[in-house]
Amino acid sequence: MIIFKGYTGREVALSLQHLFAMFGATILVPILTGLDTSVALLTAGLGTLVFHFVTKMKVPIFLGSSFAFIPGITAVVANQGAQYAGGAIIVAGAMYFLFALLVFALGVQKIKKVFPPVVVGPIVILIGLSLVGVGIDNSSGHLASDTESAFLDYPWLSWLVACFVLVVILVLMLRGKGIFKLLPILCGILAGYLLCLILYACGLNVMGFETVHSSNWFNIPYYSEGFLHLPKFEWSSIVVIAPVSIVTFMEQIGAMSSVSSVIGKNVIEDPGLHRTSMGDGLATMLAGFLGGPANTTYSENIAVLATTKNFDPKLIRLCAMIAIALAFFGKFGAILQTIPSPVIGGVSIVLFGMIATCGVMILVESKIDFKNSRNLVISSLILSVGLGFILSEYHGNIEITQNFSLSAIFVATVVGILANLLLPKDKSNIGENK
Repeated sequence: MIIFKGYTGREVALSLQHLFAMFGATILVPILTGLDTSVALLTAGLGTLVFHFVTKMKVPIFLGSSFAFIPGITAVVANQGAQYAGGAIIVAGAMYFLFALLVFALGVQKIKKVFPPVVVGPIVILIGLSLVGVGIDNSSGHLASDTESAFLDYPWLSWLVACFVLVVILVLMLRGKGIFKLLPILCGILAGYLLCLILYACGLNVMGFETVHSSNWFNIPYYSEGFLHLPKFEWSSIVVIAPVSIVTFMEQIGAMSSVSSVIGKNVIEDPGLHRTSMGDGLATMLAGFLGGPANTTYSENIAVLATTKNFDPKLIRLCAMIAIALAFFGKFGAILQTIPSPVIGGVSIVLFGMIATCGVMILVESKIDFKNSRNLVISSLILSVGLGFILSEYHGNIEITQNFSLSAIFVATVVGILANLLLPKDKSNIGENK
């Protein structure tokens, strides 16, 4: 196929790992918000390519559907329509340009003083820990669909499949040889899928193929109120969706710090935080115009980078091209949707745990001294506030109005920034940006 021209079989396999890592979350957002999954795949792939162009092809990042925008998009689509949501998403993307100008005007060093390792490290840890619960829910069968009723009836079976996937991944990561060591995530998913096929053949209802039978081979990504329809701009919808970009911008800083730690290159300085912000903004504006959800950097794919130790950005670009192709081939996309939830759960436990570990890595490599009370207080505040809201009845979202809420990560980030700026500094502090 033309899409694979210039890529070796090994590189295609590595790109497929990134595809599997991003796929579930990317299609879940349009399902929850009322948008089209094919359009979401199309805009995620196109947005990723735009991001790579803006960032000089240097940052191995995949952009997918953002969870932070779910409440706002859901409300606007239900009450006003997808065209109004698209207009608000375009404005949210435009706000990234304001952030980029701010970074460019102030300089990276001043931004880093606001976001030193003692703030960023705990934020990255918090991002990973906030996602682990999804992996546990999938592994336990709580998120199983009607076509996976066996997992609902026999929770132990769900845990068995998830643990099997987890063991396969860990064995390949620690003892694998050759190509298998490079593809632990993909091999884990394939092994888990094969196990579920065997269980299905034995008469257990652990997966369903109705969507595969009903889908067309060729599918034009289209959403009646979004694709090829001019977006509409209304202040009432903009005020619900656009401010969320503040949340995702702060989360992006943590993601860029995490990527820098994983690949051993400071992408905040080169190609620059202003470029990554512009790339994210353009991708989000494109998504809004075509009728897809807002885009953001994907922690799942950062975790794949940490697992495989292969940081070539062209693998992400191939993943983006495959995602675009999948948007037009309904059957293949439907097959991916048949991956049972416990298989995704077993993979998620590894991926999200590694995100949290990347935060620990930032603290260790920056030589943060936790005997220093200031460092201890800042990190403690970030983790306690963030986890407190995640584990409380708020479940990670603090409702401000009926249609607008703040994520626990955003609130914890603001608390960490204020603590870093307001608490008196000790000259003996280790790990601060001078």
